[in-house]
Amino acid sequence: MMKPLLPALILFTHIFYAMAFQGDIVDTLSGLFKSANSKEISKNFSSSVELSINEEEDVYPKAQAEQIIREFFTKNPPVSSAVIHLINTNPNYRFGILALNTKNGKFRVAITLKKTANTFFITELRVEPDK
Repeated sequence: MMKPLLPALILFTHIFYAMAFQGDIVDTLSGLFKSANSKEISKNFSSSVELSINEEEDVYPKAQAEQIIREFFTKNPPVSSAVIHLINTNPNYRFGILALNTKNGKFRVAITLKKTANTFFITELRVEPDK
């Protein structure tokens, strides 16, 4: 009786573990924003990123988007970051909103990620003052 249940249990454990691991990308990014680690954040960028910071919006290549984020952190050193909203119901898409507190004010960070080759990449990043 036990033998048929074991493979099913292993399969369900593997599926739930994979789903939990994928959901952690937004939490990881929140930590990277708190530490102002633009280099690590940019490792999660797709080859081009739609970037909007304080109403300046455009599509940038990965390297240029990293520079813009680095400049933002230089002007606004982070104090804390927290995930306030997360959508992870689609296996190929993630969306998260962070509350980013800096020495110069509070910001709302919206992150859109799409899955490519089994990895999530940031396709859109919006940073705007929190109202």
